[in-house]
Amino acid sequence: MVVANQKGGVGKTTTTVNLAAALAQLGQRVLVVDLDPQGNASTALNVDHHRGVPSTYDALVDGQALTEIVRESAEVPGLFVVPATIDLAGAEIELVSVVAREGRLRKAIHGHPWVGSATEVGADRFDYVLVDCPPSLGLLTLNALVAGDEMLIPIQAEYYALEGLGQLLETVDMVRAHLNPDLAVSTILITMYDARTRLAAGVAEEVRSHFGDQVLRTAIPRSVRVSEAPSYGQTVMTYDPGSPGALSYFEAAREIATKGAL
Repeated sequence: MVVANQKGGVGKTTTTVNLAAALAQLGQRVLVVDLDPQGNASTALNVDHHRGVPSTYDALVDGQALTEIVRESAEVPGLFVVPATIDLAGAEIELVSVVAREGRLRKAIHGHPWVGSATEVGADRFDYVLVDCPPSLGLLTLNALVAGDEMLIPIQAEYYALEGLGQLLETVDMVRAHLNPDLAVSTILITMYDARTRLAAGVAEEVRSHFGDQVLRTAIPRSVRVSEAPSYGQTVMTYDPGSPGALSYFEAAREIATKGAL
């Protein structure tokens, strides 16, 4: 599942790490692939990601096996992470001349022995692989879209929310037509929702009228606790499990899990 939106500050990384932690708490085995050079998902999941640490850069550019790069989260059992380092910022340029450059991430993910159907892999398989994308539609995000089966788009409950979404969906259509016909926009999550404002309700209504059942019933409220958690190397799921933000992410994860089981 690819978490993408080229608009910055909509809660992509926050959504990725908290949904991953919530799914793991629900008993799922989850792999998070940090594809953003800023490495914020790696920070929130308390995984080392300074220069020189094996990372998504090594998998994309050098073809290193993910088994050598994956780290298990110390905070949440069943949650595994492929960290990102700042080296990833140069990967876009380095990949330009590489053959089949759009398929590098797909090859790396499918090369992991725990990725595949239950019959192929057995009890160790990952139930979910979540890819956290950078805020752009460059080669890194393109790699994620080619690697993914489903796409999750976080949309901020603010006036500019739907701006740029058309461009993102055009890119998805292009990827579907030429590179990955299986890609589906399965889930849309409304983030930074402030129930007190008419604007937030209006944006949520517009998003729901556009996308119908793809929009999760749970919206994520604005929450200081959600923003604070990464500075302690944690997701809000372990930092303050009883906070409204944590409960909302847990409910959203439950919706995704039951939707996937249908």
